Amino acid sequence: MRYAAIIVLLFIGHLSIPQRAISQPTGHPIVVDASGHGDFTTVQAALNSLAADSAAPRHILIRNGVYNEKIFIEKNNILLEGEEREKTVLTFSLARDAWRCEHKDDWGVATLNLRGSDITLRNLTICNSYGFDNMAAATTVPCAADSVTHEKVVSRQGHQMALRSFQTTRLSVINCILKAFGGDTVSPWNVGAGMFYFADCIMEGGVDFYCPRGWAYAERCSFQADNGPACIWHDGSADPDSKTVLKDCTFSGYDGFKLGRYHHDAQFYLIHCRFGENMADQDIYMVPTAETLKWGHRVYYYDCEKKGRAYSWYANNLDRAPGSPDPHSIDAGWVFRGKWDPAK
Repeated sequence: MRYAAIIVLLFIGHLSIPQRAISQPTGHPIVVDASGHGDFTTVQAALNSLAADSAAPRHILIRNGVYNEKIFIEKNNILLEGEEREKTVLTFSLARDAWRCEHKDDWGVATLNLRGSDITLRNLTICNSYGFDNMAAATTVPCAADSVTHEKVVSRQGHQMALRSFQTTRLSVINCILKAFGGDTVSPWNVGAGMFYFADCIMEGGVDFYCPRGWAYAERCSFQADNGPACIWHDGSADPDSKTVLKDCTFSGYDGFKLGRYHHDAQFYLIHCRFGENMADQDIYMVPTAETLKWGHRVYYYDCEKKGRAYSWYANNLDRAPGSPDPHSIDAGWVFRGKWDPAK
């Protein structure tokens, strides 16, 4: 009997091990702690422990620390939450130009790579440190994709993605810092169906460092340009209603930084935004392109201000926007056409 009891206890214990790895008690987050005092020491290990899908959000709480990881989220209904925004740092160093020498696409090019949907990021610093780590203006690296020289010159100011999404349809980024020294820092890309919400975030980088494709709404965010010919960019070429809206946001940067640009069909709304005194006298502009743009120059402003000398191009012109929207009606629900409420 004693032997049979031991066998039963061992069998029960064996069953409990995988269940602990994939389940999450109600109200209790999975804890990531680099020092070893949580359920996992890396973010990716915590994500790998989850089932592919869930009807309810899976909450992963990341304790303060620096996590030198490249992270992949291919699962749905995920909340990644840091303990403190400035002290919970997800970081990786990678130039897109170097990555594409050995890979045919961008999957894996960023610190945080997303394919899942219904993802929320909160209280995190997400950094691609390549341009901060490599102070030389340019570096030459081996490049299998170059059939002539087999080399590639990688610029410190080239594309360096902190966040890159692929099929993601709903993404919320709240109270986060997203930074790189180069371009395309924040790249939420799904031109046909992407809905991206940013609130109370700090974004930093080079050319087009905030560059959504699809529908995007950013409120109370600050944008810091380190270099490059434009801060913001948009691709709304799949649907004439697609748009990027920035409300109650601030812009600053190096002397003469420019606000934004586009080279696909795009639609910009800037509401109650504040511009740094040293911003260039340059409206959001179209880059020369071989594409035929179907819907023209669609850039709209309401109640925007700049320190020092004002510029005429950001004067109120919402009356020219489709439907002449009331500025007080422009919120996340309006942008996402009632399909999604990020507050829920």
